Amino acid sequence: MNNIDLAKALHHIWNSGDLALIERVYAHDFLAHWPASSEVPERRGVEGIRFGVMRIRTAFPDWHEEVVDVFGSGDRVASRYVSTGTHQGPFWGIEPTGRRIEIQEISIFRIADGRIAEQWCMFDDLARLQQLGVGPEYLRKVLKI
Repeated sequence: MNNIDLAKALHHIWNSGDLALIERVYAHDFLAHWPASSEVPERRGVEGIRFGVMRIRTAFPDWHEEVVDVFGSGDRVASRYVSTGTHQGPFWGIEPTGRRIEIQEISIFRIADGRIAEQWCMFDDLARLQQLGVGPEYLRKVLKI
């Protein structure tokens, strides 16, 4: 599988919730870097990914990442995508609201030995929380700032 197809397979896992594919796409020592405002700013290994996929799909069962752009060079692939979902389960301690969210995301992936070894992801947590009906005061409370 080429590096761009590997990134597309990653998005397929998050879209489908197919946990069986994780070990074919992610390196065992995978490391993810999320924005500092994120509830979980770093995620490690295939177990971290398994946890993340289950967590997001429990909160947003219809979670979908629509890839808008994807390109690569060498061991790096960049993907710009729009993530959507309907809030049906607890998320960041927020009880289900039934609200549909849409957030813009960009990720850069490092590929090693045919697996995704590292990811840097940028998205707007504040916009997501506002779409769920909470404001900056909630974020300050959660992040203790």
